[in-house]
Amino acid sequence: MNIGFIGTGKLGKEAAEVMAEKHYVEGYDITEIQSEYFKTVSSIEEVCKDKELIFIAVPTPHDPDYDGRYPTSHLPNKDFDYSIVNNVLDEVNKFVNKDQLIVLISTVLPGTIRREFIDRISNGRFIYNPYLIAMGTVKWDMINPEMIIIGTEDGSTTGDAKLLLEFYETFVTEGTRYEIGTWDEAEAIKIFYNTFISTKVALVNMIQDVAEKNGNMNVDIVTGALERSTQRILGKAYMKAGMGDGGGCHPRDNIALRYMAEELNLGYDLFDAIMKAREVQAKNLALKMVMESYKTDLPLVILGKSYKPDVDYVDGSSSILVGHYCESAYGSRFKVTYDPIEPIKAIYLLGHIGKHHDYNFPEGSTIIDPWRQFDNPKKILNLNIIHYGNTR
Repeated sequence: MNIGFIGTGKLGKEAAEVMAEKHYVEGYDITEIQSEYFKTVSSIEEVCKDKELIFIAVPTPHDPDYDGRYPTSHLPNKDFDYSIVNNVLDEVNKFVNKDQLIVLISTVLPGTIRREFIDRISNGRFIYNPYLIAMGTVKWDMINPEMIIIGTEDGSTTGDAKLLLEFYETFVTEGTRYEIGTWDEAEAIKIFYNTFISTKVALVNMIQDVAEKNGNMNVDIVTGALERSTQRILGKAYMKAGMGDGGGCHPRDNIALRYMAEELNLGYDLFDAIMKAREVQAKNLALKMVMESYKTDLPLVILGKSYKPDVDYVDGSSSILVGHYCESAYGSRFKVTYDPIEPIKAIYLLGHIGKHHDYNFPEGSTIIDPWRQFDNPKKILNLNIIHYGNTR
């Protein structure tokens, strides 16, 4: 098939490259992007010309204050900014016809397509197809998705939905699950999938806080029991207590759902509580670091500034949020250093460390491990290892 792909940035580029292994793909982005897998073009008109499917993967951002790396729960509730999508749809509509299917990937709140987007597409056909992909694993996620979400106006599984399903079957793993619903249902599947993850992380970290305050508890015993309760608590993913979630989706999705709860007058706001819990949990971890520094007069170091192991991105980083509380809530003397090249004797917090397990900790350092995975099997160095959340 002839594919156009608009928005070939940090996520879209790799998604387009996967498609290009089986189809002819042309990509367009406002920033010049080069790829050995697909042709890049210089305009929306060109990327739309003679294409059967035109994918749109452009941002629906909050302003930078809302990404989760610093406290957000005190800020006014805001929906996503849909101006980029609106502008792209307006441009695409100038250059398409009814033989072409426009496929929107961008994350939006339930009801947004009917309210914001659909009247902008009069010349082409339209379908909603949000992705469950993550930085660092985009290509794997494209080929091995947990599910493919497809939204049509009436939830029909025929016509455009069938065409899109047949397209994905050319490169995704056999047996992949397809979830087809209305635009609104597809919007909800995507955003609530992300916030389910945020809720699980907040819950298991709450158990960790209980372990710290109650005493005589190892959080892993409790979460392990819940993790194995597969009748009602489904799946083991995100059932390891540690640090808060982050990235370009999860914190901001909860913020947007706070806005939705207010707009729909639901009468409660679980998502506000989730964001506050995330911040208080980060503050509790910062307090642990500060108290250890009081005892030893050692500086504070966080290993793993990124929001997840083995990626370079700091969007919504819970490590930065912990560092923020060390510096802002407990005094200027507690300035945090991130990922120093040369090891120093310090209070170390193991963030999303990935391969940092090989770090050469100086003798006399304190290691705060919120994941309870670090050990010193040789017992040679004089290290104080604290398995945060285990108070047995």
